[in-house]
Amino acid sequence: MSEVSPEMVNRLKGFLSPWHESISSPSQSQQKVLQNLLSGYARTAYGRYHKAKDISSIEEYRQNFPVMTYEQYYPLIQKVMQGDTGLLLYEEPLGWAITRGTTKNEPKFIPMTKTDIEMRVCAGRAMLNYIATSKDFSLLGGVNLNLNFPSVAGRMQTGGKEIEYGYSSGIYVKHVSTGTPIRSVPSQEEIDALGGGKTRKDWENRFELAYEKCKNENVTMVGGVAPTASLFARHLRSRHGIFPKDLWKVRILTLGSVAGINTRYAPTFRDYYGREAVVREIYGATEGMFGQQMDEKRAWVPNYDLFFFEVDTGSKIKMLHEMKPGEMGSLVVSTPILARYRIGDTIRAFKPPYFRCIGRDRWWTPLYYAWTEFASLNLGRL
Repeated sequence: MSEVSPEMVNRLKGFLSPWHESISSPSQSQQKVLQNLLSGYARTAYGRYHKAKDISSIEEYRQNFPVMTYEQYYPLIQKVMQGDTGLLLYEEPLGWAITRGTTKNEPKFIPMTKTDIEMRVCAGRAMLNYIATSKDFSLLGGVNLNLNFPSVAGRMQTGGKEIEYGYSSGIYVKHVSTGTPIRSVPSQEEIDALGGGKTRKDWENRFELAYEKCKNENVTMVGGVAPTASLFARHLRSRHGIFPKDLWKVRILTLGSVAGINTRYAPTFRDYYGREAVVREIYGATEGMFGQQMDEKRAWVPNYDLFFFEVDTGSKIKMLHEMKPGEMGSLVVSTPILARYRIGDTIRAFKPPYFRCIGRDRWWTPLYYAWTEFASLNLGRL
């Protein structure tokens, strides 16, 4: 462990305290978040139509605002693209986040504003919380291996203005690097300079950039998309005859984008990156960063201080923090951009404040989850 300045301790505390406080009082935090969101919605045409300024309770919010999927929001998003930004946004769009997957064979486009982008810095909470709780501040003396997608994949016209669009994982890193003490290598700008392609050659170029930039660095952290971190390790083995553990002493991996990181995938990542490396799961999407692992328990904890969380259990809609251990449902999230947005993920509750995303909303998802828990001998353990 290394010495750390009081300024650094205060900076970490300031970054993490709102999250920790919201976990201890989720009901109050969610009420406050809802009122903040409603004040923004009231400045949009969509919010005015649903009488956002007259809403003072969760019950009224549910009565006035419908639960909406991306397909239902899409006609409104198209109008925002055409220049009617005030329909959904109370700030001008600064960029667009796009999905790696598809909805009806087309990538999803989500507009981003200043407020929305500032919230994406919470992507660094898992890593910084580990540093704060372990008090191993020497991690900050190393670098974070950046294996994320480009934050700029192209440009599009929005109301006569040309605005960049890119992948949320890269966007997160760009803003985490400027808003936290974490230094990522390669820089997101260097990754963006290689272009936004998704071919095998594009990824080989990004992996070689990461290898060349980091081979002589003290890589202590790895963050990003779990499948990409796995592909990078296999690329190093194929191209250079080594695994990441042969180059670096990685202490922590913060990974997201697939279900089961802590249960199904963690052993493989330790084989690639070193047995001493801990895995911390992050839970986010193109629409926002919704939670991250807080401790050694293998589940994530919601960002109750930033987003408003509901869940459709099939029989009723309730607050996420009201779920009982073992209960499952479809997550409904309210963000500064999208009110009551059904994201399409099935969530399973554990002992508060822990949750897992067990997969997409499909009838067979709970069955598949149960089978993988049995096959891996996890049996629902945290």
